[in-house]
Amino acid sequence: MLHAPSTCTMRLIACFLVLIIMLAGCSDRPSSIFQGYVEGEFVFVSSSEAGRLDRLHVSRGQQIAAGTPLFVLESGIEAAAVRKAQQELSAAQSQLQDLKSGKRPLEIDVIREQQEQARAAAKKSADNLVRSEALYASGYIARSQLDDARAEADTNAARVRELKNQLSVAALPARADQIRAQAALVASARAALDQAEWKLNQKAITATRSGLVFDTMYREGEWVPAGSPIVRMLPPENVKIRFFVPQTLIGSLSNGGAVVIRCDGCPAEVPAKITYISTEPEYTPPIIYSNETRSKLVFMIEARPSMDKATGLHPGQPVEVRLQ
Repeated sequence: MLHAPSTCTMRLIACFLVLIIMLAGCSDRPSSIFQGYVEGEFVFVSSSEAGRLDRLHVSRGQQIAAGTPLFVLESGIEAAAVRKAQQELSAAQSQLQDLKSGKRPLEIDVIREQQEQARAAAKKSADNLVRSEALYASGYIARSQLDDARAEADTNAARVRELKNQLSVAALPARADQIRAQAALVASARAALDQAEWKLNQKAITATRSGLVFDTMYREGEWVPAGSPIVRMLPPENVKIRFFVPQTLIGSLSNGGAVVIRCDGCPAEVPAKITYISTEPEYTPPIIYSNETRSKLVFMIEARPSMDKATGLHPGQPVEVRLQ
């Protein structure tokens, strides 16, 4: 015998049907939570110079600050090149200073002494000329003797004038063209020193930014070719989240939009901001674009977490992204 359902049972069935209808109505609404993963843009640190790896200061998994020494390559040849360039620059600078300063004080003193001797000889020959003229006038000497006395006096006077001019020239610097040429040699030597120091500095590399030492590519004692990465780093600003949203939501998103990241084991939600929105659909099967099928299109979105939280995320880690 069948019994009619009670009023309470009817009410429960009605509530259940209402719940099913509500869930069915909400199933067409796009979700605000999406699955994604962490990705890292790695920085490969290398040296422009080849050499043996003498010291590796960091290890894989280490968090380092900017300015931390990373590695040192052998640098004996480069250090010798710096010393050579320093000596060549010092020599060029000394020559330039010598050209600008004129004669040395001792050389000027020698010219002054020669000038005093010439003055004494000129005075003696001048006095001798006066006596010779008087003797020639009295007929005691021949004309040739008078001419000899006059020639000697003229020679000694010219010598005095010559040494006077030499003394003036000795106090002068070198000619302008010589100074400019030597200044160019000094500049060339300084440039060679800068180049040698730059090559030496390339043998000891420090971190330009803080971050995680994700991996090291060589061991101490191994030969490293020029430009070959030795340390692979992941700065916190290079950590990003990649996820995909349906095309029905792409129009509501923009760069700078806020999202929240959740991950297994994370103590709290990680705030992030959208930094890139793909202009083309990705990872979709071949379809015919129509009103019925375009809901299958998804677009890639990239978001950057805050700097203080990025160190807790790891490349490849699955995450859950919630739109704000």
